Amino acid sequence: MASGSITGVDDLSGRLGATGYLTDGELATALFLALRMQRPLLLEGEPGTGKTALAEAVAQALDLPLVRLQCYEGIDATQALYDWDFPRQILHLRTLEAVQSEPGALGQSLEETEKSLFQERFLLARPVLQALQQAPAVLLVDEVDRADDEFEAFLLEVLSTYQVSIPELGTVAAAEPPIVVLTSNRTRELHDALKRRCLYHWIAHPGLDREVAIVRSRAPEVSAELGRQVVAVVQELRSREDLLKPPGVAETLDWARALHHLGTAELDLESAAATLGALVKYREDGDRVKQALDRMLSR
Repeated sequence: MASGSITGVDDLSGRLGATGYLTDGELATALFLALRMQRPLLLEGEPGTGKTALAEAVAQALDLPLVRLQCYEGIDATQALYDWDFPRQILHLRTLEAVQSEPGALGQSLEETEKSLFQERFLLARPVLQALQQAPAVLLVDEVDRADDEFEAFLLEVLSTYQVSIPELGTVAAAEPPIVVLTSNRTRELHDALKRRCLYHWIAHPGLDREVAIVRSRAPEVSAELGRQVVAVVQELRSREDLLKPPGVAETLDWARALHHLGTAELDLESAAATLGALVKYREDGDRVKQALDRMLSR
């Protein structure tokens, strides 16, 4: 299903909702415009707010392949674009040597041998090249803020033309520009040049009612009462300024599911404390949250 089949913001929001991803009007509008204008969408926000999940939902809603590029410190164009299958090239060379050593064999010239080493069958396509080859597709560039300035410049060039040049093979251009979603946890500021190429949206933590709806949609096995209690606690915890990492929506879902697996029908201090590993990821946060739960659940 091509993105051109989307008739409007409400249609897009409904299709995302059918995958279990509940969006608000502002995010749905930003995504719709990115699709129509064929521009990358840059999503920033706290971890666990659904940035990565949006790209996955778009691919599912539009029935397109999802290609994910996970960024990290030190990543370069080779990891993102392509590489050559060195072991297979060596095997190919040895095969040529064995064949050409046989009596009566016609030997290849050095130029022909070199050319045979750089055929497409020896090409290892990395995520960016895969997205161009598979277009239409959804390309998720996850946590781009972890990469360095040089990699940003590479991305800017690719996202400006949707094509790459492979010296041994020529230019590979997307038949249709991929849908590109970039995510950032804002561990550093991205350069203005990359931001200008994209449409931008900040994803904040959802309000209580929408987060309850998300839990009901993504974890229907959790009782309505337990889901609302879990969300109410998480919402209050996010307002605290002493947590090293406030829980995101992903942690809300994990905590609700963990409580459900323990057979919890209503949130209580014992079950809440026993499942804190699904909610917080730092020992210091665990100690602070236990104290807060004691106060919140004994009201």
